[in-house]
Amino acid sequence: MKKFITLFSVLLLAFGLIGCSQNNNPPSSDLQKVSVILDWVPNTNHTGLYVASEKGYYAEQGLDVGIIQPSEGGASQLIAAGQGDFGISYQEELTVARSRDIPVVAIAAVIQHNTSGFASPVDRHIQSPKDFEGKTYGGWGSPAETAMLKALMEKNEADFSKINMLNVGATDFFTSIKTDVDFAWIYWGWTGIEAQLKNIDLNFIKLRDEHEALDFYTPIIITSEKQIKENPELIRKFMAATSKGYQFAIKNPEQAANILLQRVPELDKDLVRASQKYLADEYQSDAARWGEMQLPVWQKYADFMYTNQLIDTNIDPKKAFTNEFLPE
Repeated sequence: MKKFITLFSVLLLAFGLIGCSQNNNPPSSDLQKVSVILDWVPNTNHTGLYVASEKGYYAEQGLDVGIIQPSEGGASQLIAAGQGDFGISYQEELTVARSRDIPVVAIAAVIQHNTSGFASPVDRHIQSPKDFEGKTYGGWGSPAETAMLKALMEKNEADFSKINMLNVGATDFFTSIKTDVDFAWIYWGWTGIEAQLKNIDLNFIKLRDEHEALDFYTPIIITSEKQIKENPELIRKFMAATSKGYQFAIKNPEQAANILLQRVPELDKDLVRASQKYLADEYQSDAARWGEMQLPVWQKYADFMYTNQLIDTNIDPKKAFTNEFLPE
């Protein structure tokens, strides 16, 4: 999931295109080819894309959508460079990109609220950021991790210098907690669900419960400013079909899981089905419609990143996202 993206191992596969067509839709040769670059290997964050492809929603809009796994570089850089039409990213990456004048824009929130947080086996007795003191954190060496941990510990009057920061790189969460690591940053919708399936009890500190700025959008769908200027109708068609795909996944999680497994059979079947059931309630959550984003969420998180020196220049949040292309 992104930070599936960055949270754990970078297992990057070769580019692979997955088209879509049904008998009642135009032949693929008559469809406009469009590409979507994922942020990570396929998982339940992406189910709506695969549903829209398999059910012919893209073809209904005259589109032949290829779903591409990432090679090198973040989605923001690739989309800005014209290497894809749309991408899956997350608010942190896009905020950094815009602070560096990379012209990308968020056009939908895949999940309405941040489902990530710090997880630990219950026997490590970590129930609040105060309990991070004296423990070993296993991460990927990102400045964002340091800033996040510092901010949460300061808020809880804890001493960040008492954490042992360990870069575990590509090591799996479940492997790392058996050896040198006490806690790590995970997405509950994937790794947390996997822990439940493995009967591993975790304490989980949700970021969105600890700091108002940390209920940010992750993941998001992005495109370039150039695309918005030159091909707004393409974006509307793509988002109409994609929204329909996620709405299907919300209403029919079991069927949606089966579609994802059909397209990506190497995924763990039990994990996909359990994760899909969990995300059915999280995709739209309390928003008026799937994908909708709010200015305060972008403003607060940009300010958080700037205050914690994760970006050198603060961004104009009004230019970082738009709800313009979401269907009513």
